[in-house]
Amino acid sequence: IWVEGAVYSVLKVVYGWAIMRRSIVDISQGSDFPLENLPYGVVSEGGTRHVVARIGDYFVKMGVLVERLPDVFDSYGFDHVNAGDIFSADSLNGFMDAGVAPRKATRRILTELLAEDGELNQLRDNPELKDEVLKPLDDPSISVQMPAVIGDYTDFYASKYHAENVGIMMRGKDNALMPNWKYLPVGYHGRSSSVVPSGTAVHRPSGQSVPANVDPPVPSFGPCKMLDFELEVACFVGKSSHLGSPISLENAEEHIFGIVLMNDWSARDIQKWEYVPLGPFTAKNFATTISPWVVTWEALEPFRVPAEVQDPKPLPYLDNGSARKTFDVTLDVNIRVPGGESPVHVCRTNYKHLYWTVEQMITHHSVSGCPMRAGDLIASGTVSGPEPESFASMLELAWKGTKPIQLGGENGERKFLHDLDEVIITGFAENGDLRIGFGECRGIVLPVR
Repeated sequence: IWVEGAVYSVLKVVYGWAIMRRSIVDISQGSDFPLENLPYGVVSEGGTRHVVARIGDYFVKMGVLVERLPDVFDSYGFDHVNAGDIFSADSLNGFMDAGVAPRKATRRILTELLAEDGELNQLRDNPELKDEVLKPLDDPSISVQMPAVIGDYTDFYASKYHAENVGIMMRGKDNALMPNWKYLPVGYHGRSSSVVPSGTAVHRPSGQSVPANVDPPVPSFGPCKMLDFELEVACFVGKSSHLGSPISLENAEEHIFGIVLMNDWSARDIQKWEYVPLGPFTAKNFATTISPWVVTWEALEPFRVPAEVQDPKPLPYLDNGSARKTFDVTLDVNIRVPGGESPVHVCRTNYKHLYWTVEQMITHHSVSGCPMRAGDLIASGTVSGPEPESFASMLELAWKGTKPIQLGGENGERKFLHDLDEVIITGFAENGDLRIGFGECRGIVLPVR
């Protein structure tokens, strides 16, 4: 519900009804970051990094908030000394590792401080404190940074539609899925050193490739000719686990902090030659872009829906039956071509199309006793859906180059990405009047170095 001159927020959805509240912060209609969202991130202000929460086009300096209102944190069950140490850091890793209870307490504190009728009036009634804690993102001294130090990055292959599409291209329809695919979430270890925040330019990679229909295959070295995007969603691990201690499916949610959008850039011609027998390598390790605002599990709660039915039934350690849920999150890809006036929409899919949930991914990842650490990144793989317009990579949209994507007018067509093309991934979730988003996951392709 929107009233002219006032911005309303849904505090919570309980038993199908919503309580509407006004925020003390001016938030534009349709913003990705209303009061219900409150994602976390890191900004640099004059060269100093701060852990922050975002609302509208402003951010809350969490370290300053704890310093000025220690009693508030204590009263909500989050010891202010511990909170001060966590929020004075230059990354979210400590907050991620603190677990679910401090995160929920912080969310409630922020909500009650930022709601006009909140039970906490310290910001509402103190303009000086409000100005000290709340800062505009458009300040030229502010730049948004990576939200966490990523120790390890694992990329899964969790969309059946994507796996089938690629399998059909490679092996034919009768052998599209490998025998193991429906029994375990397939994944590989990526390269955390090349994960970058939205807005970072990406250089076209070089590598070995072999032209089609060359027998015997003899590789040559040169720039990638088949550069692609992959629309993915990635989870940041929350509370760490220990070596030798698997995470059960029932406890997996305790180790999840939140999610971001991802573009896992891919060099298809290089990948085709190098991936046998150990999987992707240099075709995937040159760049992975993520959105910088981490949307927490609590913010996503109103958008839970049943996950896709799994047939055959997973093995017991991966099977939680009817309790298996996912989130209804709409995902879009736009491409801006060089000289283009506006981006062109090329894909719309949904997070709920994934066959394997992130809880199942984490459970399988740790079943061997592999420890999960706060700040580790767990990616979904390409989130393709059942219809051609929901295919979430150019490999699928243009069907290996046989059906070029028509971008309209002078924008021309694309089989794969050209230099100076810009890929813009966005996402949002809606439930009635409640809407939250993720911001942008954006990157432009620069020529090979």
